[in-house]
Order: sequence, then structure tokens, then C-alpha cells
Amino acid sequence: MYNVAQQWNRCLDVIKANLPTEQYDVWFAPIVAVDFDQENNRVTLRVPSKFFVEQIEGRYITILSAALKKVFGDNVKLTYKYNVVANDDTSAVEQNEDNSSIKLRQELKMIKPRVANPFEREDQLEDIDPQLNPRYTFENYCCSMSNKLAVSIGQAIVEHPEVKTYNPLFVFGSTGVGKTHLLQAIGIKLKETNPRMRVLYVSSRVFESQFTTAIQQKKINDFINFYQSIDVLLLDDIQFLAGKPKTQNTFFHIFNHLHQHQRQLVMSSDCRPSDLDGMEPRLISRFKWGMTVELAKPDYDLRRRFLEMKAAQDGLDISAEVLDYIATHVTDSVRELEGVMVSILAHATMLGQDITIDLARDIIGNTVKTTPKQLTFEYIAETVADYYNLPTDVLYGKSRKREISDARQLVMYLAKKEAQMSSTSIGAKLDRTHATVLHACIQIEQRMSIEKDFSREVQAITASLTQ
Repeated sequence: MYNVAQQWNRCLDVIKANLPTEQYDVWFAPIVAVDFDQENNRVTLRVPSKFFVEQIEGRYITILSAALKKVFGDNVKLTYKYNVVANDDTSAVEQNEDNSSIKLRQELKMIKPRVANPFEREDQLEDIDPQLNPRYTFENYCCSMSNKLAVSIGQAIVEHPEVKTYNPLFVFGSTGVGKTHLLQAIGIKLKETNPRMRVLYVSSRVFESQFTTAIQQKKINDFINFYQSIDVLLLDDIQFLAGKPKTQNTFFHIFNHLHQHQRQLVMSSDCRPSDLDGMEPRLISRFKWGMTVELAKPDYDLRRRFLEMKAAQDGLDISAEVLDYIATHVTDSVRELEGVMVSILAHATMLGQDITIDLARDIIGNTVKTTPKQLTFEYIAETVADYYNLPTDVLYGKSRKREISDARQLVMYLAKKEAQMSSTSIGAKLDRTHATVLHACIQIEQRMSIEKDFSREVQAITASLTQ
């Protein structure tokens, strides 16, 4: 009997060898081959959602096609199968390559020209100062499970700037988790590989100030024309445009122009689009057009790597024991970790003190709030079950009822985000695979970005966990 799963595993080996681990884990690990029609040479892949099809078609169709041809032959055809309603197999649909990937590949190869500007020739456009800090590169951006999806998407934009799958990219997270660094890393890499590209990083406060000056000097058209000439706009802390309708209206038209003409927009905020108060609904709607991704609080692995990197950069000889202590007790942001390392550097170089756990404890006590006791998976499951009036044991079972399945996915998401558990550990608790956990986390993020009531529920549960 033909073993399609075994053949698909051979395809995965090819794909895995040609992709970064984080991209493979997010986009290919959850995929399962469910059928191979030998008569028609057609492979059917089970994917978590239509969103996965769009990402694979937009970004990975070349490598997927190569792997399928290598294993199944040159004339292989492809069908995707996914549920329209999550966890409801009765809603499953199939999407053939015949009406998807060929069309999409043709679209991606099209070069869409910019609309001619009667007042300015293209070759007259001068290069601009991109306002990028050379320190903020991908090379010194520490990665872990808490930020690997955001980093992977940023790198995809850089590697294939002609593909606009993630346009706009909306990055959100609390203070000090690396939003500015990520935006600038994208800009720096794009300028390195495309020196003629007009890339601009700007904070929303600077944007607002420039807009006010343009009004005062009656140069609003110059202001708009300048921003409409940008190839890649990196707008930081967009939440500061809230409550400023005139600025928002102008940015709305700039956004529309850039997006319509295939220019890349990357924005950051301290909250997801659905939680932006004081922002025009039509702008919020546009923020959701592309990809919304969270930069979570740094997990232990990220904190530890960052400390090692900073110690090496500052020439400090810090024992593993001290690094472990700092990484365990400073958890809120990379910015706090950086502050602690600056203080340690000062004590070690200016005061000649040895870097010990006692010194680290004193510095941490004076500068940052220490972390509370660690959450357990069982406590998270109980809290979610209580919130939705469910027996806790049903979350560990096999029931696929919508309310139970949704609650189970939320437990997976909170265990990864708040308890910083690995996908494998979470899966072991619920007798699921790590791919199922990754899929659950993506589903919860997507729902939170478009369902305001659900987002509030998650915030309420999170608050009760951390009280």
C-alpha cells in the first residue's frame, strides 16, 4: 500500500534543509499529507486554515513545488484541504493548485508600475536619510520562541521585498520588547540589499510634528508628496496618533497611496489594532489588511542570550550563575535587562567590584520589579475553565465541541505566552503534538486581532493569572 505520509516526510526533509528552523516550524510542521491519488498524480495536504494556504502560496510555493517534484515526480499536482470553521471537520473544503498557486505565482511576478507624477520625474528623486540606527540589526537581535514569528516575517519581507503578503505588517507589544529594533533591522537590511530603495524610519511623534509644521508653513502638499514617494515606511509607536483626527486623515491617504502602489508599510504599537482607542475605524481596518503579530515579553531563553551578548560586547566576565540569576529575576523587557547590565558595568569598571549574585541582587532590587512566582499549566487550565464555566477535566479530553476546543486553544496560548512553556511541553500535558500547539497559538492571535470582545476576555483571564 502506498504510504503518502512517508513520502511527505521526505518532502519535509527537503524543505527543512532549505528553510530557517523557525519558518519551517511555523508553516510546514503543522501540515499533514492525507491522500495521494496515483491515477491523477495528485497530493492532498491537510493545512490548519486558508491563511496557511495564502502564506505558502505567497512565500514558499517554489520550495514546496521543488520538494513535491523531487519525491512525487515532475507532473505532480497539489490540493489543499482545510476547515472553514476551526475544529469542525464538516466544514472542510479543498482548494486545488489549478486555481490557486499558478494564478498567485503569476501575480507575484507582475511588476506593478508606480503612477506617474506629472510634477516630478522618477530619476529626479534623491536618496533620503532613512533615520536608521546601525546598532539595530538582525545580527544582534536575540531570537527565541517569544519573538520568532515576528522575526521570521521581518526576514521574509527583507528576503523577498517584491512579495507583499505582509503588507502592512503591524507589530505590537509592551514597552521594551524589541519593536523599534525589529523595525530598524528590516530597514537596515533592505537598504543593504537595495541601496536605491527609499526607506524611512519615523516615530509617530515626529510624523505628527512634521505634519503640524507643514500646516503652519502651508506646505501640506509637499508633506504628502514626500511620504507618498517612500518605498518602505517604518512608522513606530502609532498609538500616539490616537485622538488626532487631522493627522490620521492625512496618514489615511498616505497609507492608501503606498499600499495601492505596492510600497511596504511596517507599523508598531503598544497594543493590537482592535484595542487602539481614539483611532479612526477606517484606519484600524487597514491595519488589519496584512499581518498582525505580537512581540511577547522575552522568555528565559531570549533573556539569557541577550545577557550573554551584552556581556561579550561590554567585555565583562560574568559567571553563568550570575547570568542565570539575572535572567530569572528580570522578566518584563529587554530594556530592563539592558539597564541592569549598564549598572553592572559601572560597578565593575568604576568601582572595581566583583560581579557576584549579591551585586546583581542589589542592582535588581534598586532598578526593576522582580518577577512573581512562575505560573503552572494546571493553574492556567483551571483559570480558563472557571472563566468559561467548564469542568477542568474536559480540557484534557478529546471533545471537539466548539466552546471546549476554543478554551483548550486558549490554555495552550496562555501556557506559551505567560508560563513560557515550550510547544512540546504543552502538547505533552494535553496529549497533542507541538504542531497542534503552534496552530492553536496562531488561531488565538488571529481572533484577538479582529474580535474585540474576545481580546477583552483574554486580557481579563491574563490579569487574573498575574494578580
